[in-house]
Parts: sequence; structure tokens; C-alpha cells
Amino acid sequence: MTATTTLPANLAPPHPAPFTHSADFTPRYWLFSLPAVLIVAGVIVFPWLFTLYMSTQDWKIGGGPEFVGLQNFAELFRDARFIESMGHTAYFTILAVVLPILFGTAAALVFHREFPFRGLLRTVFVMPMMATPVAVALVWTMMFHPQLGVLNYLLSLVGIGPQNWVYDPGTVIPTLILVEVWHWTPLVMLIVLGGLAGLPREPYESALIDGANNWHMFRHITLPLVWPFIMVAIVIRTIDALKAFDTIFVITQGGPGTASETLNIFLYLQAFQFYKIGYASAVVVIFFVMIIMLSLLLLYARQKSKWNA
Repeated sequence: MTATTTLPANLAPPHPAPFTHSADFTPRYWLFSLPAVLIVAGVIVFPWLFTLYMSTQDWKIGGGPEFVGLQNFAELFRDARFIESMGHTAYFTILAVVLPILFGTAAALVFHREFPFRGLLRTVFVMPMMATPVAVALVWTMMFHPQLGVLNYLLSLVGIGPQNWVYDPGTVIPTLILVEVWHWTPLVMLIVLGGLAGLPREPYESALIDGANNWHMFRHITLPLVWPFIMVAIVIRTIDALKAFDTIFVITQGGPGTASETLNIFLYLQAFQFYKIGYASAVVVIFFVMIIMLSLLLLYARQKSKWNA
């Protein structure tokens, strides 16, 4: 028989109190988040509310605001220059996303293989991404010079005549895309290369046993598995392309004429050259709505591209 000892009620260990959410999240703890809430409200919420307010005003620097309601928005959609800048933005964004994605994915596939000096070449390949956009723009501006630029000199070595590059309305946006591709293809390569490094080996071994060639393995194994990482690169590049300003402004300032004037350049000129603050605020509101809609679409596409558990 085993003897059991019963402790008196006053000496028994107390039972732990049941966990309740209300005991841990009482209002006194909310004070710790109050500084962050105030900072977010002051830095993000207030500027947007003030921008909405300004978009309903006829407000030029040097004068007082005058309420005009939705007149600024109505004038925007009758402004041929605004419509043209929307087209330039769409053209620039599509090319600045598609081409780096294609070249970056191809570069990731190349650098994923083993070959001599792979580490050194990969380091050299990502170096453009480390430069600031303004420095990149200044260097490329000198290279694009019709008479003194090195690009036309290199073309002359292979018998091709000089090009006007950013000085021709027909070639200015493709030329700016050349700078974007050179600058941001390494970023896409790093993102896709990280995805390739984590792919399992078993599907490839099974495909080799079934007699699949390299194209079949890329089309049916590599591309579907790495697609979520490509979607991340697409989201990042789309955001960067939509807000592109410094490179375009340094190289062309929206010219020649208005041939490379994107929404960001149009907005800057309206606000800080023509001093039409209310009109520029209306551009910001419309641009913000466009970005929100596009972001939701991209986030939905990224969610659909995730691997199924």
C-alpha cells in the first residue's frame, strides 16, 4: 500500500488564475502605442487629408485658397497634357517592369549554374544596383550625348550612324528604359536567384528518369516553382517604375517637349513650376487611387501564385 498525504487547505498551492484576454489588454496598455499612432497620424494621415482638402481648392502660391469643389478633377480629364502623361507613365511602367523581369530571370538561371568565376561575375553584375539613381542618370546623360557620347562612338565602330537617344521624342522613353534595365535587372536577378536556390531536387530527378529535356524541366518545374518569387519582383518593380522621378528628371526633365513627361514629372511641374497647388493635389489624389487599384490587383495575383501546401 502507498500512503498518501493530504495537505491542509490553507497550505495547498493556489490554482493558477485562468488566462483572460481582458486582463492583458486593458486600456492602460494602449498608452504605449499612442506615440506610434500619433506619428502615423502626423506623417501619413494628416498629409493625405490635407491633400484631399487642397484638391478641392483653387490655390496658387502667393494667394489664398478658394473652394472650387471637383472642378480641378474635371479640368484634369480635359487636360490633354495630363492624358498624355498618363500614357507615358503606362508605357514607361510596362517596359520598366517586363524587360528587367525577363533579363533578370535569364541572368538568375545563368548564375544558378556552376562555372568558373561565378562569384566574381555575379558581384560585378549586381554593382549597378548599388549606385544612386541621380549618379546613374548623370553618367548616362554624358553617354547619350549625340556628339561626345561614348554610345555613338561605339556604334560608329560597327558602322551604325549616330543616334539622338534622349533628344528624339520617338526614342526618349525606350532610351530611359535602357537605363532602368541596366540599373534594376540585378535586383530581379537576386530575387529569382534566391528562389532557385531553395528549389527541391526531387522533381528534377523524377523528370530526368521520365526523359524530360531542359526546356520541359524549365517550363513545367522551374517556372511554376519560382513564379512566386517572380511575382515579388514584379510587385517591387511596378512600385519603383510608377514612382520613377529622379532618373527621368535629371536626364530629360520631361523633354524633349513633353515626350517623356510622366505623371510624376507633370505633378512636379504643376506644383513647383506653375505653382498650381490645388491642381497638383488633384493629380496626387487620382494617382493615389490608380496606385491603390493596381496594388490590390498585384497583391491578389501574388496571393494566387503562392505554393499550395
